[in-house]
Amino acid sequence: MTETKVKICGVTGPAAALQAVDAGADAIGLNFYPRSPRCIGQATAHAIVDAIAGRALCVGVFVDRPIEELMGLQSRLGLDCVQLHGQESPEYLSRVLPHAYKAIRLRGPEGIAEAARYGGEYILVDAYVSGEPGGTGARTDWRLAAQIARTRKLALAGGLTPDNVAAAIAAVRPFCVDVASGVESAPGIKDPTLVEAFIRAAKAG
Repeated sequence: MTETKVKICGVTGPAAALQAVDAGADAIGLNFYPRSPRCIGQATAHAIVDAIAGRALCVGVFVDRPIEELMGLQSRLGLDCVQLHGQESPEYLSRVLPHAYKAIRLRGPEGIAEAARYGGEYILVDAYVSGEPGGTGARTDWRLAAQIARTRKLALAGGLTPDNVAAAIAAVRPFCVDVASGVESAPGIKDPTLVEAFIRAAKAG
């Protein structure tokens, strides 16, 4: 089996990004959603990208951003990839492929059909929480996620922690696991001990 990739999402500074990469993270998520406690500005994003350049992927997380604005930020900041976590259409995604993927909030079996509407090699699934685009810590339905993972390179998010990530990998067989709140001491503040434990458990899983 190929080793599961790990993305530490919602990193808010270069020190936390470096710690995660040193611990074995394959990707770092930079949040640009203004309502999120993990949202960062362009100067901080530049500093993070510069700090980990060439060592891990830098993924920009966006929610319903005008496409020209998103593409401009991706270019200026040197983001390797973008994650679309709002109501973006399949047509929107197609304009930013291949270095992009859609996040789907699994509400029920209909989420499988929704995922199939979006192109690209990769897709992310997160838990559905009414009124929130993601980052809630609610657990995703692993059974439904596993069905999508059979046909796509799937990033599994939603309620993952150092204690359950190995079980999630066994159940879903994702390409990647994605964590934010599950390795934090407070919203936006990554706990180095939890980050290391999560990555160790995921890689073992």
